[in-house]
Amino acid sequence: MRHFSPGPVDPAILERLLCAAHHAPSVGFMQPWRFIRITDPALRLRLHTAVERERLATAVALGERQDDFMKLKVEGMLECGELLAVALMDRREQHVFGRRTLPEMDLASTACAIQNMWLAARAEGLGMGWVSLFDVDELRQLLHMPDGAKPIALLCIGHVDAFYAKPMLEEARWATRMPLDSCVFENTWVDDVPADA
Repeated sequence: MRHFSPGPVDPAILERLLCAAHHAPSVGFMQPWRFIRITDPALRLRLHTAVERERLATAVALGERQDDFMKLKVEGMLECGELLAVALMDRREQHVFGRRTLPEMDLASTACAIQNMWLAARAEGLGMGWVSLFDVDELRQLLHMPDGAKPIALLCIGHVDAFYAKPMLEEARWATRMPLDSCVFENTWVDDVPADA
């Protein structure tokens, strides 16, 4: 969600959402997620400025799609009732169980926590959006994170007038959902079939 209506999120509901996130599965039970609730309006504005700077850089990087991208609403940070920063904890390298050959399982585990929160928010009638347009080092500094911690998301949570009928980027004709059979193989990897075949 990118479009939020005014109003705070009930603290008891926020607690339930955080509890849902914290009960997500995690590889090796490392629980690598850390949540920072942004309650300072000045900090929220600084974070928004950082996101806007990256939005402009992303637009330039998109080349011919720059104008289309700039028409998209990519965040609701100033309108949402709650803003949370989500980070991977520091000292993650000490956790070997399940990460010896796949160290990115800390990120996968944290994504599970975010998904749990997303589903819980929807069950509570709230919208949630994941913002990832930011410079990692800038956010780390703004939020005074220790060395080794890594911000991966700014989560906008709040009341909405209505949920989108389709994913917003599909409604805006930015992209469409891939067919399931192009993502599911049997026994071996299958190369994409060219569109003109």
